[in-house]
Amino acid sequence: MPSRSANSSPLHSYWQKFVPWLESCAIAAWGIVLLKLWLAGQLYLLVHPNYIPLTVTAGLALTVVGVAEAWRVAKRRRYIGTIATQQHVTLIKPSLSSSLLLIVAIGALCVNPRPFTSEKAIHRGVIENIADARTIPKSFRASNRPEDRTLVEWVRTISTYPEPDAYKGQKVKITGFVVHAPDRPDNIFLLTRFVITCCAADVYPVSLPIKTTESRSNYLPDHWLQIEGQADVETTDGKRQFVVVASNITPIPEPKNPYDY
Repeated sequence: MPSRSANSSPLHSYWQKFVPWLESCAIAAWGIVLLKLWLAGQLYLLVHPNYIPLTVTAGLALTVVGVAEAWRVAKRRRYIGTIATQQHVTLIKPSLSSSLLLIVAIGALCVNPRPFTSEKAIHRGVIENIADARTIPKSFRASNRPEDRTLVEWVRTISTYPEPDAYKGQKVKITGFVVHAPDRPDNIFLLTRFVITCCAADVYPVSLPIKTTESRSNYLPDHWLQIEGQADVETTDGKRQFVVVASNITPIPEPKNPYDY
């Protein structure tokens, strides 16, 4: 008796019937992913707010295209064998590429994005030189009152005029998460924020050194703090540097939007 071909198995038959739907499912799934991130308030963890309307529009467009493609497939009821005879040869089979897109989209639906942590800040190089040119915008105006400046505004202000004595004694009230820099004394940690310019792939950390009267081990990495104190000058390895002498340290919840712009 001739052996039954693997291609005639029920599983293979079902797969052949599902293949024409793969492309429409993959397209619609990615549209749903973008819309889900928007509706869940998580899109700001991935893109700059300026690009959220464009991303939402793309999500709507992908969903509409996916539904339209599914309607076309349902109407024509074409099987994979018929489709294969009408398409050019590609390096990756359409069914394989669509399957990969669909699998990744399903994974994105199941996993919630998380903000970057202190480990990522160290990996990307915590900006200990607060006069780094990347923090200088084309047009920048800081708050008139020093205590009203955010951490990023302080960094940009000092980047514009990096003489630390100019800020000595000024009041400081900033928020951020803790990073333990290995080359800093035990009583100094870095209060850090990530700045996003386009998307999560290009975020970079900015930070200010915080001087306390106790060991920094009392303030765990990644924990968010509100620091109140005043600006001072610290001499390290013969270099005079800006530092915030903390007078009040308050733990705060991680903000809904942890990034700055």
